[in-house]
Amino acid sequence: MNLVLMGLPGAGKGTQAEKIVAKYNIPHISTGDMFRAAMKEGTELGLKAKSFMDQGALVPDEVTIGIVRERLSKPDCEKGFLLDGFPRTVAQADALEHMLADLNKKIDFVINIDVDQSILMDRLTGRRICKSCGSTYHLVFNPPAKEGVCDRCGGELYQRADDNANTVQNRLDVNIKQTKPLLNFYEDKGYLRNINGQQDINVVFAEIEELLGVLN
Repeated sequence: MNLVLMGLPGAGKGTQAEKIVAKYNIPHISTGDMFRAAMKEGTELGLKAKSFMDQGALVPDEVTIGIVRERLSKPDCEKGFLLDGFPRTVAQADALEHMLADLNKKIDFVINIDVDQSILMDRLTGRRICKSCGSTYHLVFNPPAKEGVCDRCGGELYQRADDNANTVQNRLDVNIKQTKPLLNFYEDKGYLRNINGQQDINVVFAEIEELLGVLN
């Protein structure tokens, strides 16, 4: 199964990605991981990406698309993949279509974890992270046993600067503006499936399992 996973920040995309990968044994391919792997391997495209990132510049589409192509050509993608963080634009989505056609593959579903903005605000502003081990908590959904202290290592919990209300709202606005054309593109293609991400984590995954059951 060849899947693209979408969802706004705080929608629970990472959690569902872990569950999909574990259940269906397909690689989770995120843009960041791909870039890091390509740079570590010292591929030509990886080095090009590094040169842009070192300057704090966006990696151009042609380099990103080339790195995605290299990754999807690897043997572990033969039985499928879960793409996360790519495509980000309609131009990238169009390039992905052509790339997959060249590889004799196609997208089965674009799964969008759909959550209301007000709920995303609550989720994102309530997040707390351990300074020592990086464990993540939530003041409402997953609070630590002792306020401000990590259950795992006893480290101090903090709120990331980008988790305050104004920054979160801006981040959501930017993401909505960016993803809306992409969702429309995939809806027109017939690939898009919206999953209600406001339910319990396991209920969300059960809906994804039901959707993917038609591919088996």
